[in-house]
Amino acid sequence: MFDDDASLPPGTHPSASPGSQSALRQRNQLRLTEQLLRGGPATQAELARLTGLSTATVSNIVKSMQQAGLVTLTTTTSSGRRAHSVSYTGDTSLAVGIDFGRSHVRVVLANRSYKVITERQIPLPVGHDATAGIFAAAQLLEELITEEGIDRSTLVGAGAGIPGPIDKRTGKVIQGAILPEWVGINLHERLQKALQLPVFIENDANLGALAQITWGPFTEVPNLAFVKIGTGIGAGLIINGSLYSGSLGVTGEIGHVTIDESGLICRCGNRGCLETIASTATMINLLSRDRPDAVTTEDIVSRAKAGDATTLRVLEDAGTAVGRALANISNIMSPDVIVIGGPLATLGEILLGPIRRGLLRHAVPVVGENTTLATSSLTSRSEALGAVSLVFQDLPHVKVPKPLPSRCVKGLTPMPQPS
Repeated sequence: MFDDDASLPPGTHPSASPGSQSALRQRNQLRLTEQLLRGGPATQAELARLTGLSTATVSNIVKSMQQAGLVTLTTTTSSGRRAHSVSYTGDTSLAVGIDFGRSHVRVVLANRSYKVITERQIPLPVGHDATAGIFAAAQLLEELITEEGIDRSTLVGAGAGIPGPIDKRTGKVIQGAILPEWVGINLHERLQKALQLPVFIENDANLGALAQITWGPFTEVPNLAFVKIGTGIGAGLIINGSLYSGSLGVTGEIGHVTIDESGLICRCGNRGCLETIASTATMINLLSRDRPDAVTTEDIVSRAKAGDATTLRVLEDAGTAVGRALANISNIMSPDVIVIGGPLATLGEILLGPIRRGLLRHAVPVVGENTTLATSSLTSRSEALGAVSLVFQDLPHVKVPKPLPSRCVKGLTPMPQPS
């Protein structure tokens, strides 16, 4: 543990050697800086715990960094007490976050202090292939940096996610993705070539989980599961403060947990998977029967909020099934919080109620009763924001580029705080 509160050997001059107090203070500042870059804003108490430095050392370093314009402090509440959240603002390097969906692509640009510079989402045709999706993302990125007058040299990397598993050994999209046209491609190589940037790839649910502990209200939560309910269903797992990827990178595939052994055949080849019961695609099929026009996800949300009995029944069945699958995760990892994301998250308790009932029914009682359920406050931005976090987490030692022109710095927009 580095700590400049430690005593120096007798006769050692403060600046005499790499082991001097000055050098030690620099290493401590680097340690704290890397934590802020990797984990995002945090209180001084959290920084002391995460870095192993004493609270006095952290306080002194933060004070000197604030005076140098390297960090900013904002008032927040931690464990019921008033505290200051520390955000790193020491350079103007930007990361790109890309979320490839079944029918959209979203691109976000943000800086190291977790402020969004610009973002946009555009529609893509259902069934689009990788070439079309990657081209659209690259073109959208160029449009955004041109509109904002951003120097491309300030871009340090791009994170990207797709709704499906990626084999970390090869960088290839594997069977089970919501985008079957992408299966077999090396997304890492293709995207890096198109963007001419270092690229980091993850499953979209994993990025959603990462966003919750960097952009969301759960920065202090060590064990968290993020569950995205959409056309597919996947989970991202945070264990002891870090994203868990397993040996292959294929984790959290709760959409393919068997719920009904005599149920429908799933696209993965198994029978009765959670996705065949609780995905938005299944809900749309059920609610579109005997209707001239297909129901949309937006219709499900609006009708549920209006109290439509049929919609609420479909959500009850789907939510209970999701809760049952989450009970298996809870019994194994005992998360502090389970966050529900995806297009139905705005339903709040209408969706959480049946999920909670399923969880409590099937989890070990003490686990179920002590697991907090919440909906994501980051809405449809979760995955793209998580992709930004992935860049800064995996690329903490990037050389600081030249500052942005003042006209661009002026355009920084803070990320809205979750309500």
